Amino acid sequence: MARLPGIASSGVSPLVFTLLLGLMVGNLPLARRLSGVAPGLQFATRHLLRAGIVLFGFSLTLQQIVGLGPAIIALDVLVVSIVLVTGYLIGTQILKLDRDTALLTSAGSAICGAAAILATESMIRARPAATSMAVATVVLFGSLSILVYPLIYPLTQMHEGLFGIYIGATVHEVAQVVAVGDAIGPEALTNAVIVKLVRVMLLVPFLLVIGQWWHRRQVRDGEFPATRGSLVIPWFAFGFLAMVVLNSIVALPAPLHQGLVTSGQITLAMAMAALGYETRLEKLRALGIKPFLLALMMFVLLLIGGGLITPWLMR
Repeated sequence: MARLPGIASSGVSPLVFTLLLGLMVGNLPLARRLSGVAPGLQFATRHLLRAGIVLFGFSLTLQQIVGLGPAIIALDVLVVSIVLVTGYLIGTQILKLDRDTALLTSAGSAICGAAAILATESMIRARPAATSMAVATVVLFGSLSILVYPLIYPLTQMHEGLFGIYIGATVHEVAQVVAVGDAIGPEALTNAVIVKLVRVMLLVPFLLVIGQWWHRRQVRDGEFPATRGSLVIPWFAFGFLAMVVLNSIVALPAPLHQGLVTSGQITLAMAMAALGYETRLEKLRALGIKPFLLALMMFVLLLIGGGLITPWLMR
């Protein structure tokens, strides 16, 4: 479906289609009468999800990161940190959203869209409705980026390569980055993809930090029993990092490499379908318009803030 003519050029991720299909099937009257599906859904949302994040590492190499220099890493760290902190504070303190929805929406905007939301969900065990809503916001405003960025390009007075760096540092999904960069030019596309993949790498330290912080909050609020010396370690994040290193130092045969990348996409798609299946429309309606308002604010922050920070750091 994602590769159909007209849709392929839009940058819409296959994960979006699997979420929608899962949502449709899960809300059919028949689905409510099915028994025995819970173990399979749990396997998909836990084990397949983490396997997909690990295999996602084959989309990145260390050489790509080193190629653009330390300023790129500083830019991505700054953008991700500002969006995460600002989004979470606005979501919980001003919009009065629950912590799950605020964190998932902020992570999706800050790092790498649906993949970041799924990885974060696996750490905090968020409600399926919160996860689905966060993905929906990323899809909406990431798709809007594909229309907006080519329009503002002539107004920014950035050269093509610098605008590509700006795209990679601020657009939500990898597929959307490719769509926007391709609309600007080859130099913009190359820089945008590399900068975006560096943002993807920041998923590992983010998961390490969020795992410890979230666990402490649960213990403090009485949601989780305190355990002496307890440490939340996202082992799948280290698996992701290991695959990046392996992809950087070992030249795998092209068919094998493509097979691993495709396997990762399939496992993430299955996890997304399971999350969609477990999401009830009435729970989405209960979340209301506030998650979209938060995502809109983060979109504006990325668009304007990123447009100011990128030329300043890269000069």
